[in-house]
Amino acid sequence: MWRRRIVAVLTVFMALTAASGQIIPGACRTNGYFPLLGRKRIALVANHTSLVGSVHLLDTLLSSGLDVIKVFTPEHGFRGDLDAGVKVPAGRDAKTDLPVISLYGKKVKPSPADLKGIDIVLFDLQDVGVRFYTYLSTLTYVMEACAENSVPLLVLDRPNPNGFYIDGPVLEPAFRSFVGLHPVPVVYGMTIGEYAQMVNGEHWLRDSLTCQLTVIPCFGYTHDSLYHLPVKPSPNLVDMRSVYLYPSLAFFEGTVISVGRGTMFPFQVYGHPSFQECTFSFIPASIPGMSLHPPYAGKTCCGTDLRNFDILILINKKELIIDFLFDAYYRFPDKNKFFNSFFDLLAGTSALREQIKGHYSEEDIRRSWLPGLTAFKEIRKKYLLYP
Repeated sequence: MWRRRIVAVLTVFMALTAASGQIIPGACRTNGYFPLLGRKRIALVANHTSLVGSVHLLDTLLSSGLDVIKVFTPEHGFRGDLDAGVKVPAGRDAKTDLPVISLYGKKVKPSPADLKGIDIVLFDLQDVGVRFYTYLSTLTYVMEACAENSVPLLVLDRPNPNGFYIDGPVLEPAFRSFVGLHPVPVVYGMTIGEYAQMVNGEHWLRDSLTCQLTVIPCFGYTHDSLYHLPVKPSPNLVDMRSVYLYPSLAFFEGTVISVGRGTMFPFQVYGHPSFQECTFSFIPASIPGMSLHPPYAGKTCCGTDLRNFDILILINKKELIIDFLFDAYYRFPDKNKFFNSFFDLLAGTSALREQIKGHYSEEDIRRSWLPGLTAFKEIRKKYLLYP
């Protein structure tokens, strides 16, 4: 009886949401995937963004009588409170006592032992549509493990908040890393479900493997939708402004420039202690759950405040804003120390660094991206689930 009540409540929720014209993520479309889970032993790939309405997917599954055996979790941890780059520890979920296995740190891929006795893997993570956001790498390694161990994968799709444009250099094979595994541009205009289909269809898994993949699509979403995330996807993407600016500002993580980690407005500012003409400044500090060891902690960083930047400019232009890079590079006094080795991994190429150092114009830089973007768009369109 209680199980029927839960399903009835979820059905009413979805009906009301659809009637209001809202976008319904795949996780909320329980009628579409509960029957596929049945009596199967489930491994769940999830974090704090894995919600069904306001209830965590794990709690929804367990309260519906489904047999979740274990949880895999990506960068930032199951509860989403770990800073970027911090190794995610394994352990047990305090609420359910289920084992939680980290896929960020030394281990990035489920082992055969992890998948032993598992009938299906259920994947639900909110992506932000940027190549160097590491949930794509987690998806890829989960797909690979599923293919190697003959375990089906069920992806619950979610809208891409940056899904309305495609831009940036396409990753070159020499720059493959955990912040970029595939030959796609920085902003690729696909949901994570569409991306999974592309990884399978283009045979990008090891040894050209393919996994048994099913995607539960969103309802009411298009690639022109401006989807507002109901919860921040990671500790330093605190609101939609930071989500929209992230694709353009994250390049600074491969330079000496601060993007405001250690403030309450990361990815909405940039600066450095050596900048002159200080009309705006910020002082990074340790913030548990966001940034324990931010660059330039306790130092005054002069820079640029984008908290009042007109986001509609970005939305309407549908382009990365590379003026921020130009500005910071020209303001930094010691050009030889501006870039670090991480920059080329984020860009997916050494060309962008060389172009900035060579004082290329924005027009010339964008022209160099065109062949790769054109070829990618032809690949992309084969796997789209939404107009």
